[in-house]
Amino acid sequence: MENTVIVVSSVTYAMKSRDLLASHGIRAYVERVARTPSTGCGYGVYVPEETDEAEEILRSHGVRILSRAARRKKDSI
Repeated sequence: MENTVIVVSSVTYAMKSRDLLASHGIRAYVERVARTPSTGCGYGVYVPEETDEAEEILRSHGVRILSRAARRKKDSI
């Protein structure tokens, strides 16, 4: 299982990316990433499987990908 978030330029692009990937049969989740100068607003799309394929689909549809970031582990309750 991959543990990477595809970082995009805004929360709007993250939501559009999630929906675009869903239309291609790929599960994706909008997640907050640490905000840095290279991550812009600090949002990305977590794709549990097929991350490379997902990135290729996003790029082919004009989504600007800023980087990939390690997914932060969420605290268990």
